[in-house]
Amino acid sequence: MDLTNSSSSSRWNNQSASPGAFDSRGISALGILILTLLATLMLATFLWNVLVLLTILRVRSFHRVPHNLVASMAISDVMVAALVMPLSLVHELHGRHWRLGKVLCQLWVSCDVLCCTASIWNVTAIALDRYWSITRHLEYTLKTRKRISNTMIALTWALSAVISLSPLFGWGKTYSEQDDQCQVSQEPSYTIFSTFGAFYLPLCVVLFVYWNIYKAAKFRIGTRRTNTITPMPEVVEVHCSYLKLLQQGTLHFE
Repeated sequence: MDLTNSSSSSRWNNQSASPGAFDSRGISALGILILTLLATLMLATFLWNVLVLLTILRVRSFHRVPHNLVASMAISDVMVAALVMPLSLVHELHGRHWRLGKVLCQLWVSCDVLCCTASIWNVTAIALDRYWSITRHLEYTLKTRKRISNTMIALTWALSAVISLSPLFGWGKTYSEQDDQCQVSQEPSYTIFSTFGAFYLPLCVVLFVYWNIYKAAKFRIGTRRTNTITPMPEVVEVHCSYLKLLQQGTLHFE
């Protein structure tokens, strides 16, 4: 008797027998709840970011920095809601098995990494814009601010495209036809590159920037308190006596 085969078959039977949210027999109540929440989240994300874009387009005073950075972030979030989340919903419906082919798998994974990376770097660009506005407000003029913000938007989408499209050129694979699996490339070198470029580097930049913004704001508040002019007690006393005389009507002007 082969103990290995018997143990593996019993393990498979236990896994297939255990009920889940999504299985071949149908969708459980938990599955329906999860799908409803995902669909609601998808619709809310799409509508909210479309409203943000419409507001920026319609209000003339918003056609400037930093609203162009906010618009870039809203575009990335709209793409997530329109391209990534619906296919994620289908993926969940099939029990996290990919049944839509290799092309759609590559499109889904690439859009997912592209939009999420762009959204993170857009947040970083907004933080940098705030930092330069506070620490270099004399040099950081409106014209300079517009040029730098447009450059940051271009770099954000270029870096996101490099990270997301690299697996399409052979840096690992995203689709496994045998296992019906579709996921981000698990190549170790790509994992290090993508996580560093899409998460750890922008995280360090945001933490550094907001820490310096906090220090600059604290320094300004301390400077204002130091420069506040406190009236002398004698002046205050004379002023109060003058007001009392005016109220009593004993003070006359010739």
